[in-house]
Amino acid sequence: MKPSLLSSPRYLGLGLLLVLLAVFPLVAPLFGLEFYIGFVRRVLVVALAAASLNFVLGFGGMVALGHAGFIGVGAYTLVALSEAGVVSGWLLWPAAALVAGAVAALIGTVALRTRGVYFIMTTLAFAQMLYFVVVSLRRYGGDDGYTLMSRPVLLPGLDLGNEANFYWVVLVIVALALWWLHRATQSRFGHALMGIRDNETRMRALGYPVFRLQLVAFAIAGAIAGLAGALLAGGNGFVSPATMHWTQSATLLVMVVIGGLGRSWGGPVGAVVWLLLEEVLKQHTDHWHMPLGLLLIAVALWAPKGLAALYKRRVPTTLTPTLSTEAKAGNAP
Repeated sequence: MKPSLLSSPRYLGLGLLLVLLAVFPLVAPLFGLEFYIGFVRRVLVVALAAASLNFVLGFGGMVALGHAGFIGVGAYTLVALSEAGVVSGWLLWPAAALVAGAVAALIGTVALRTRGVYFIMTTLAFAQMLYFVVVSLRRYGGDDGYTLMSRPVLLPGLDLGNEANFYWVVLVIVALALWWLHRATQSRFGHALMGIRDNETRMRALGYPVFRLQLVAFAIAGAIAGLAGALLAGGNGFVSPATMHWTQSATLLVMVVIGGLGRSWGGPVGAVVWLLLEEVLKQHTDHWHMPLGLLLIAVALWAPKGLAALYKRRVPTTLTPTLSTEAKAGNAP
């Protein structure tokens, strides 16, 4: 008899992890670790941003060096709407995702007409353009950043100003978004995207709409990054153009490489490892960048597929036989 999907070790492990994360705000005060409630919340949001980059980089083969720009677009969308008097999280967070996705689609329309290093530089150029745009927005603080007066309102009686309450809301949103991304990579769309990554010429010859599929993936990744930016802004209560700088995009790229390109949990694993080590090393040395650099070198030498690949995955990272059979039969979408 085939075992239940929910009874598999992987899903049991993820369920246990979710339970541990859910009870953390209840346990942390008992050990004087209230500060780390906000830290873990930040790790969750950055993990979501890294997963969105991995969606286009690892699964789509699109090496984008401007992903932090979409995080900033989402954050400043929340700022602009909050300044206009919108306080509902039901409006603020979806709006941030939609605006960031729309901006990603516009940028992708241009950038996806290039390849290789030209694509990398095009995404970098657009991200830096967005960076300088927000620097010039004096109404929203310009280079000094913008301080939010309060957090979004979600439900009557639910005070998101309480760290634990906001943590749980972020946990639910991040868990649902990561689950959706995981399902997307297993769908026919995800398999087609991986096929384009592996052999774009062949997929184009088989009749797959390569540009359209890549553009949709690019827009989806931008939208999720925008959602992460809005959650980050709401949690910190402060937004700065530094969030959009190209160095932040490079850091996200390193997280994905450490976690594992094209692995469903590569982005989150890389984000968790990077941020945890950064937090620990900062408490012991001012030269914390060096050990993290050594970690990247070690991963490149001894775990080139990323840390997430150390755990055997069932999720395919190449074009599946089923899709190949359909493609050979000419059944393009």
